[in-house]
Amino acid sequence: MDKLLTKLLLLLFVISSSVSLSAQQKQPVDYVDPLIGSHDSRWIMFPGPTMPFGMVKLSPDNQERGWKAGYDYAINNIAGFSHLHSWTMAGLLTVPANGELKIKPGTEKDPDRGYRSHFRHETEQAEPGYYSVVLDDYDVKAELTTTMRTGFHRYTFPESDSSRILIDLLTPSEYNYEIGYTNITKVSDNEIEGVSYQQSLRKANYNEYVLNFVIRFNKPFKSMNGWVKEEIYRNVEQVSSGFGHKDVGTFLEFETEEGEQIMMQTGISLVSVEQARLNLETELDHYDWDFEQVRADNKQTWNDLLSVIEVEGGSEENTTKFYTNLYRAYAGRTTWTDVNGKYMDMYEKVQQIDPDMPVYGSDGFWITFWNLNQLWSLATPDIANNWVNSMLEIYDKGGWLPKGPTGIEYSGIMVASHQISLLTNAYHKGIRNYDVGKMYEAIHKLQTVPGHPYEAGGYVGNRNLEEYIAHGYVPDEDGPVSNTLEYAYDDWTVAQMAKALGKEKDYKEFTKRAFNYKNVFDSEVGYMRRKYANGDWVENFSPFGDVTFLGSGWVEGNAWQFTYFVPHDVNGLIGLLGKDEFNDRLQKGFEESAPHKFNSEHLGDNSLHGMGVLPINHGNQPNMQAAYLFNYSGKPWLTQYWSREIMDNYYGTTPEGGWLGDEDQGQMGAWFVMSAMGLFQMDGGASVNPVYELGSPLFEKITIHLDEAYYPGGTFVIKANGTSKENRYIQSAKLDGKLLSKPWFYHKDLVDGGMLELEMGPDPNTNWGSRAEDAPPSLSTTLTEAEIDSIMAYDRQAEELAEWNRAVKAYYYHKKEHFENLPNTPDEILFLGDSITDNAEWAELFGNNPDIKNRGIGGDDTDGVLERLGEVTESQPDKVFIMIGTNDLAYGKSKEYVVDNYRKILDRIMSDSPDTEIYLQSVLPVDDQVHFTRPNADIEYINGQLQSISKELGLIYIDLASQFRKDGKMDPAYSIDGLHLNGEGYEVWKEEILRYVEE
Repeated sequence: MDKLLTKLLLLLFVISSSVSLSAQQKQPVDYVDPLIGSHDSRWIMFPGPTMPFGMVKLSPDNQERGWKAGYDYAINNIAGFSHLHSWTMAGLLTVPANGELKIKPGTEKDPDRGYRSHFRHETEQAEPGYYSVVLDDYDVKAELTTTMRTGFHRYTFPESDSSRILIDLLTPSEYNYEIGYTNITKVSDNEIEGVSYQQSLRKANYNEYVLNFVIRFNKPFKSMNGWVKEEIYRNVEQVSSGFGHKDVGTFLEFETEEGEQIMMQTGISLVSVEQARLNLETELDHYDWDFEQVRADNKQTWNDLLSVIEVEGGSEENTTKFYTNLYRAYAGRTTWTDVNGKYMDMYEKVQQIDPDMPVYGSDGFWITFWNLNQLWSLATPDIANNWVNSMLEIYDKGGWLPKGPTGIEYSGIMVASHQISLLTNAYHKGIRNYDVGKMYEAIHKLQTVPGHPYEAGGYVGNRNLEEYIAHGYVPDEDGPVSNTLEYAYDDWTVAQMAKALGKEKDYKEFTKRAFNYKNVFDSEVGYMRRKYANGDWVENFSPFGDVTFLGSGWVEGNAWQFTYFVPHDVNGLIGLLGKDEFNDRLQKGFEESAPHKFNSEHLGDNSLHGMGVLPINHGNQPNMQAAYLFNYSGKPWLTQYWSREIMDNYYGTTPEGGWLGDEDQGQMGAWFVMSAMGLFQMDGGASVNPVYELGSPLFEKITIHLDEAYYPGGTFVIKANGTSKENRYIQSAKLDGKLLSKPWFYHKDLVDGGMLELEMGPDPNTNWGSRAEDAPPSLSTTLTEAEIDSIMAYDRQAEELAEWNRAVKAYYYHKKEHFENLPNTPDEILFLGDSITDNAEWAELFGNNPDIKNRGIGGDDTDGVLERLGEVTESQPDKVFIMIGTNDLAYGKSKEYVVDNYRKILDRIMSDSPDTEIYLQSVLPVDDQVHFTRPNADIEYINGQLQSISKELGLIYIDLASQFRKDGKMDPAYSIDGLHLNGEGYEVWKEEILRYVEE
């Protein structure tokens, strides 16, 4: 018995050792399951293979057109495998088939109506770089892998004389698209090429693109065939739809033996067929049709990326969650540059960039500062740097930073301009291999120039910025009140960038605007609230509901959620709410939302309405920060508790329960990865000195391998001793061996390497990190009260006006000496105040006539002219021409004051030099949207008064304004800046004035 027991124990030890060794050999990539969440995922979250930010995203499709189209695990048939799964973009679906020819896909419920095939999940396999499935209706095994810009298919056929591969160019997708023109051409018996001019639909109709492709086979096909609408064409060299929206495709026929493999390689490009072929040949020729090597290299690329963060001492389930979510954070976005750096810009023009610098396409960056921004800049700073350069490349070509450059178009998707945070987060973390000055110029423009439809399609800038600047909030009549909160955050990010660059005026101006969140807080109800332009609150307040997209209300959220939306000043928000109310309301919100797994989209009559039902909706972006708010309010143990609850219950490991809400290209995945490491950045890492707040790590040891090109520390290790499902609470902490008493630390302390060591336990340590001074920094605590008062009292216009006045006076006194020294000549003709200045211009304009002089400084104010009238009248000039006034208005003088000064000037001239002829020129209009201190309404009033005065005194009034006005402002054809004349403007002025000079 003892011998038998010994043998059994030895056997168990061997088995255990083998399992242990196998587990040790498992790589990060082996934990990724692309099928997780595939029952309810978006078009842009797919189970098929791609590369990090791959152009080709080759994946099975089985849903019909509409929201969240693509692949659904619950549907037991597959239509085919398409190459584009980028946001709003689709196309080029391939189907291996045999038997009866079908050119329509059929439907989910009736697949037999078309070329769809049933399949079983038992034959399905998905992993990074590889997907395979058996199409039961055709007995064909389909295998897929990819490089960055190519797809590689391996189809194992049965014996058949009717084997074929269909290529359908018009297939169902999430946004759908129309085809304007297609052409598919036979190049040889092994190769075809084609183009498809495509127009996205469903609120993405700004997105026009040409899908160019080259497809080659390892075996010659018997014939090329195709269809256009219902018409089938056999043995052709070309299939073309002509112009117009038509169903079109081709099918290549083969004879196959049992088990014969036909391999197909596809290269795509948005630039041209030649570029598609270049992508294909560059990325696949050296493999020589070795499918397994391409698959292995794809997988290795993913493993190299995923291995940047190593986790140990956690459950298999949490490790699977971790690496699958990390994978998702890099799978959804798209590289649109070809191998040689060519790409198609928003004007459909071919551009060239350094091949090593990709131009990316994506969904919008709405609130990515709570997920993707912080992960990319920490784990892969080179990719964060690429994002900045990609954005600046688009800014160069189109003049605006994009919200989400789908296909390199200005989508205008979502609200606010949180791409600012993406860029500033990179800068403040020391990621700076780009033109910093251009970056600042670009983000400054977003917060100062109102948004508008873009001439090449889409929308640029902020829709409600003009109203926001005028009122300090977005009035309910104009748009979502929640935009106030989002714009205020973006203002703060610009202010932090201005501070880093030493731009003091911008820093004060945008910091002042960052406090605008207070303008929509109603202390009576204790919530942010919708507000009319006249300052009244919108009636019938409720913390829930009022969900909107662009109209009145709360963008994809409710008042409860957006009341907590002050990422840059949580401490200031606590001051408004009171700490007890802040904490109690937040705790009750979590308790109410927990039974729904923190996801509410299913609770409304549609997903948009559902977003406003619960307090905590982790299934959408506006309050993904909620669990971390307790770090600021003295209860960090609740951050630890609720962040764990979300990780445990919202996130799953099955196709049905991977993510319950809207996983926008890896945002939820990135949140999980950061939270699983116990790290978070409330302000998106966009402060001058970024910090990380602490949560509750899932793993006993986390090693972040730092990119030494940006971060010199080598590695940063997070040890969470004793962490488990129960031991979720931090008992104590050390950073680099020193006690850490606060639930946060600086980014600079992470990237110089070292260790964060946490002791975990089953009960909260309510003394750790709970003092008021332990709260992470935010706007209201990084400034003193005196600094806040100074910033809130800051008036940039007044400061710059004072500076302007000082400069003008200095200029005036400099010129005064020159003008006083001008010799008097007989028969002088003098000009006062015109914006044509300096000696050379007068000689050029009036043929070197020495009697014509400018005795006043260009742009003079009336008070300055009054002071120097003695210089004007002492020579008893023949004629005096006067044009003064716009600078008076800029200095803050009233229009009535200007007219009164005119009368004083005229009285003096007429008294001191009675024979002088006086000509009153009308003041010229301005572009008062730019030069807003000189309103055209005031200029028109002054001109009207001058015309009356001229008639009254018998003077000559010269109406120039009508010649220089267009659409109520200065004609831009005649002005360099909407105020001063350009050369053409001078010529128009001269032509009009010359007859008065010479008469």
